[in-house]
Amino acid sequence: MTIDELSLERTRRNVESYEKSARSYDALCVNDPPPKIAAVLQRFAETLPRPARVLEVGSGPGRDADYLETLGVAVRRTDAAQAFLDIQAERGHPVELLNVVTDALGGPYEGVVALCVLIHVDRGQTDPVLRKILDALKPGGALLVSMRVGEHVEDDGYHTVYWTRDGFAERLTTAGFVIDWDLHFVDSASEPWTIYCARGARGLAPNK
Repeated sequence: MTIDELSLERTRRNVESYEKSARSYDALCVNDPPPKIAAVLQRFAETLPRPARVLEVGSGPGRDADYLETLGVAVRRTDAAQAFLDIQAERGHPVELLNVVTDALGGPYEGVVALCVLIHVDRGQTDPVLRKILDALKPGGALLVSMRVGEHVEDDGYHTVYWTRDGFAERLTTAGFVIDWDLHFVDSASEPWTIYCARGARGLAPNK
């Protein structure tokens, strides 16, 4: 995957911003996941075969991983910011340094979780990143991903890319995914999101 210098610089700035804000972000997440996200994680977990091993990209403070593990899912926790690794290590969780844009993802996994993460991937890098995730999944494996709703880009400390519901759905299908379901979600800051659960088309039974 070829990554242009501007995309690399934006990725570096995003990581630096999270290094600085990780502690305050953690303080906001002590009661996570909120009920709506917990319901989404449960629905996702129910789609996975057992035993299930999931890669979480951008684990942050790790509360979503905590919840998935209560549902019997083994989670490989990763984040691009060392500060988040330190926070989780203090709670006794092993976490690996991984940047979804620049690093190999390993696998294959039954699932990949990328909540509030791919919003920071340059529009031009979105297709390569989605193909990389697809390649890290077992045939028919599932991706859970959330994207902010809109058509613009923000550069206010974080490089954040907004997508319309249909626009990102098209990127998923172009990369080789089939969307199982999606839903609209408004967070505590009144920001609208779309959450998608998509499967790799490889290994799916053909329609009769």
